[in-house]
Amino acid sequence: MPHLSLTTWSLHRELGPLKWTYWDENERSQKTRIEEQPENMTLLELPDELAKQNFRSLEICHFHFPSIEPEYLHKLHDAFVKSGITFHCLLVDYGDISNEDSQRRSSDLEFIKKWIDVAAIVGAKSVRVVAGEANPKNKEAIQFAKNGFQQLVEYAKPKGIRIVTENFKQLASTKENCLDLLDSNKGELGLTVDFGNFSPQEKYRSIETLMPYAESVHAKANYDKSGQIDEEEYKKSLDLVAFSGYDGPITLVYDGPGSLWDGINRIKAVVEQYCH
Repeated sequence: MPHLSLTTWSLHRELGPLKWTYWDENERSQKTRIEEQPENMTLLELPDELAKQNFRSLEICHFHFPSIEPEYLHKLHDAFVKSGITFHCLLVDYGDISNEDSQRRSSDLEFIKKWIDVAAIVGAKSVRVVAGEANPKNKEAIQFAKNGFQQLVEYAKPKGIRIVTENFKQLASTKENCLDLLDSNKGELGLTVDFGNFSPQEKYRSIETLMPYAESVHAKANYDKSGQIDEEEYKKSLDLVAFSGYDGPITLVYDGPGSLWDGINRIKAVVEQYCH
């Protein structure tokens, strides 16, 4: 059976400043914009806290790292080891490897490689890379993404890191494109299936089609204005996960109103029914 996991995005108002990466067109390079947030818990403290709450793995967004200096990364590695929590995936939330601008593509690939290096030091199993922001019907962009993934797979494999993508952003927003990207890399590229990123009309059909390829699941629920989840709708997606025989992390995603921990616990109460 699957096990409980969490993404740091579910605690984006708890873990301190967010370091958003963006492309500066004038300087032709990546820049960082800092969004201030309270630090009610440090990233170093989080694995131990999750172990107390019966989670077994964690996914960390790249913008949550307060430092990528080796000394800090080794401390984070030790925090995972001591807690028994698995660092399942480092989520690189920036990068457009499908961009028609060859300089931008190349620069973004080098940026992602640096995060693969970070993942290797901390001990992550995988790195999630966005396929791209181009229109999903753009065949040239799909080819650019395929080429980019091949480069990243070749870079990451000797370091023991698995490259995965996700139905996230425009290019991989359809099940057809996800399958095309996976097929082109002949089993070398993994997939995260996110409940929240498909069109409503295609959601359940897409989840059902892609679950046999999933290496992680981002279990995102629908909420009302008070943060209460639509449990019946949520279970439709979770039932498809269960039916597929999936046996990996179900990563809880809460980004609604109110207390983030309260929101996490509401969706956890549902997902626990599908986990061991």
